[in-house]
Amino acid sequence: MHSEKIWSLVQKIMRKNMLTDPIFFDTDCISAFFWVDQENILQTLYHDRLVIPYETYSELSKVLRLKSRADAMLASKQIQLENILIGSPEFALFNELTNPQVGQKAIGSGEAACIALSYFYNGTLASNNMRDVAEFVKKFGLSHITTASILKEALNQRLITEQQGNSVWTNMLSKRRKLPYSTFSEYLHNSLHPNTIDSR
Repeated sequence: MHSEKIWSLVQKIMRKNMLTDPIFFDTDCISAFFWVDQENILQTLYHDRLVIPYETYSELSKVLRLKSRADAMLASKQIQLENILIGSPEFALFNELTNPQVGQKAIGSGEAACIALSYFYNGTLASNNMRDVAEFVKKFGLSHITTASILKEALNQRLITEQQGNSVWTNMLSKRRKLPYSTFSEYLHNSLHPNTIDSR
């Protein structure tokens, strides 16, 4: 039993060393880019930082198009797949979020995995589901990005123009992705008022 605990600790240290400023994506956020063939934006902005928990991968795998894109990125090592070990602190928090006490709201497994991993690995949570994650972003002091803020960063880094951002935005909306405004330009205009951004 003692050797098993030591090996578990060694694995945990190894896994932490593998992740440098990781960004943990939930299904809705990363699928927004998959649906419109724009994962290259993520690869360029966040090279070697992209991570999906197993729970996110499992949700993506329900849709062939999304699974194939995730598999392609995993095969080319453009994204990492992270598992939560049973018995780890991450698992305890994940279990608490998905099986809360009476009177508290349960959240989806993908969002819960991203929150737990972001907290214990000092990473960034990538999620559009503000209704579920906003409370925990504040509670745990998590760094947080959304599809909208990623596109804004791409604009700031001159990877896209505002016109291209509007085109990508429109395509995402046509795929029923959750975005806070009707156009990218409207989002940019309102970015001077942080309390209104990504609140829908």
